[in-house]
Amino acid sequence: MSYVDEVYSMVVEKNPAQPEFHQAVKEVLESLRVVIEKNEEAYRKDALLERIVTPERQLLFRVPWVDDNGQVHVNNAFRVQFNSAIGPYKGGLRLHPSVNLGIIKFLGFEQIFKNSLTGLPIGGGKGGSDFDPKGKSDREVMAFCQSFMTELNKYIGADTDVPAGDIGTGAREIGYMFGQYKRIRGVYEGVLTGKGLSYGGSLARTEATGYGLLYLTEEMLKCNGKDIKGKTVVISGSGNVAIYACQKAQQLGAKVVTVSDSTGWVYDPEGIDVALLKEVKEVKRARLTEYAAARSSAEYHEGRGVWTIKCDIALPCATQNELLLDDAKALVANGCFAVAEGANMPTTMDATEYLQQNGVLFCPGKAANAGGVATSALEMSQNSERLSWTFEEVDSKLQNIMVNIFHNLDDAAKKYGMEGNYVAGANIAGFLKVAEAMTAQGIV
Repeated sequence: MSYVDEVYSMVVEKNPAQPEFHQAVKEVLESLRVVIEKNEEAYRKDALLERIVTPERQLLFRVPWVDDNGQVHVNNAFRVQFNSAIGPYKGGLRLHPSVNLGIIKFLGFEQIFKNSLTGLPIGGGKGGSDFDPKGKSDREVMAFCQSFMTELNKYIGADTDVPAGDIGTGAREIGYMFGQYKRIRGVYEGVLTGKGLSYGGSLARTEATGYGLLYLTEEMLKCNGKDIKGKTVVISGSGNVAIYACQKAQQLGAKVVTVSDSTGWVYDPEGIDVALLKEVKEVKRARLTEYAAARSSAEYHEGRGVWTIKCDIALPCATQNELLLDDAKALVANGCFAVAEGANMPTTMDATEYLQQNGVLFCPGKAANAGGVATSALEMSQNSERLSWTFEEVDSKLQNIMVNIFHNLDDAAKKYGMEGNYVAGANIAGFLKVAEAMTAQGIV
């Protein structure tokens, strides 16, 4: 059995009932096979793969909090500090009922390579809880966040582990967590990113993941002789990533015709009205039914269906494993020629393979959605220097980072004889930097 197969078997055996983590490891190791086989003896001797697939630290704790009726609730919470070879752990905190250890490990593992690709000195980590902020009052959310940070603060710090937002964790939640960290530790430092502008946040951080997705998509198309201008785009999701991907796509001259949420989706052939979408989702925190009700050109549909709409470019920006094999077939049949992932691992492995086999330009989330964490690292830099850069400065740095990410993964794919395979290119480029740092630092 090859070293890759041995390590994957070990991961499955030692991490039962964690299918998302198994999937992430398999996808990465398969595309690294050509690199690993060239260095198999040295990597095996140092157990490099065993170390890279095993978190340095896994924290599991309970979060008790009291609701507005005086009832006590207890949620499970996690922080997986996966790899610090190239910098302090960096990765978001997800608040969603689906959160479990396997999902946090899959996200943390992906984060290692994503953070490496940015070229910035940040390691991989991820955290969260099965708490659901939806439908909770501000006081209830504050009670949870303060209890959560009362435990988490022991393990994080500006030079140790710097969490950020993710699904369910926006500016409100980050604010409550930062206030509690400062209160307990008595220090004012850049321990969280995604902060409000009045207390150390960075301009362009809110827009960064969505904007970065489009900067990379535009560069990928350009390098393949295509132009984003005038193209029809379908987007899933209606959170932060989807909203700002929508905005930037339309600024670049494309027309976005879909968005979705957990109950349904909207098709708007005249193009999504970003201002209305922001009003519905960011201000009212309402369902997309309200978007459709306020816009005569929009059709609302229950359930799934975004990927059935005829398009040139598809940008999955909702959650993991949302784009299935049948969806990939529908996209190909409808003439879609590019897919870039705004979410983390939103495309299943068989769907990814089908898209690649049918000539669709496909860029994985660890590269395409790295704009968020890249701008978080820029926020860390500003906090360390006690500076605040302009929106244009941050946006320009973000664009350069995303263009460089594409060229680095493109070059890695070509170097190892897999031109056009951007999944392999992203994994190889991200892995080589981390592997070199781990080897240099000894068996730790």
